[in-house]
Amino acid sequence: MIIGVVGPCAAGKTTLIAGLRSAGYSGKHIAQEHSYVQDMWLRLTDPDVLIYLDVSYEITLIRRKLNWTEKEYLKQVDRIRHARTHADLYIDTDSLSIDQVLADALSYLRNNAAKNLTHIR
Repeated sequence: MIIGVVGPCAAGKTTLIAGLRSAGYSGKHIAQEHSYVQDMWLRLTDPDVLIYLDVSYEITLIRRKLNWTEKEYLKQVDRIRHARTHADLYIDTDSLSIDQVLADALSYLRNNAAKNLTHIR
């Protein structure tokens, strides 16, 4: 099973993928936030499960000390809107710890993975 992870910069994609891999899952980072092609996530990976990690602009500045504007952040959010619409699991990471995000994803996968393998988008 391939698990795709998409979200704005500093949402926790890389960290979640590392946690998923340590739990025995195949997680793939989808750099959709840098592409103007709305369904790039599907073209690049076509994951069995798509996880969308969300983060607010304010939290991105805290997590990664990013030097970007809210307008640039909103461009990323717009670029990944299609993925958000089609995500199997949405997690707002603003107030969650790394462990909580991983626990939410693992819980979803354990409870819904079999359903997603037959899910047609």
